[in-house]
Amino acid sequence: MEFAEVVRRRRMTRAYAPDPVDPAVVEAALAAATRAPSAGFSQGWGFVVLDTPDAVHGFWRAQTDAAADGGSPDRWLAGMMTAPVVVVPCSRRSAYLDRYAEADKRRAGLHERDEDRWAMPYWHLDTAMASLLVLQSVTDAGLGACFFGLVPDRVEAVKERLGLVDTADEEAPHPIGAITIGHPAPPADRAAGARGSASRRRRTPWQEVAHRGRWGAGWSTDAHGEAAG
Repeated sequence: MEFAEVVRRRRMTRAYAPDPVDPAVVEAALAAATRAPSAGFSQGWGFVVLDTPDAVHGFWRAQTDAAADGGSPDRWLAGMMTAPVVVVPCSRRSAYLDRYAEADKRRAGLHERDEDRWAMPYWHLDTAMASLLVLQSVTDAGLGACFFGLVPDRVEAVKERLGLVDTADEEAPHPIGAITIGHPAPPADRAAGARGSASRRRRTPWQEVAHRGRWGAGWSTDAHGEAAG
């Protein structure tokens, strides 16, 4: 599939068929994820792959009250829980603090272990970019995927379930969300499930969000190709 087609086709899939996922698809997606850029080439990401029914169900029990208590999930959750694979991308802050303590960063005057001196937590940003490559790789393979955030008050339960626990010697990776992967459910089944916001909201054209030179300038151009005032 051409890259432009992968970008065009990528959608968040919220309901899945029961067909198993070829492990090679997951492995290819993880390989693609490691091609993401990272500050200082720190590569401070990690991925917990849940690809057995017990592992997937254990994740949902930790993530949601409905699954934990045997309750009735809403339409969105019921559809998402049909995914046979869940990948949990995790960021490792320590990888960045350690990387920027190395000699080449000290020579550049960048040595600083205080995360407050960073303009933003790039360990999260870089892991998010790696996650997008997972989504694109799965799309390229003809499957569906959905990135979603963890329930705030269930994060610690998910971390404990997945073994993401601090030790005396090492800070545990932090899950930035989760990605469901599987074969999209037939259209009729998807229509019966919760519909995503993209089905109800207009996709904003790039010309409306791009600004040439400074914010507010917009992207309209005059005959000479210069931004119109």
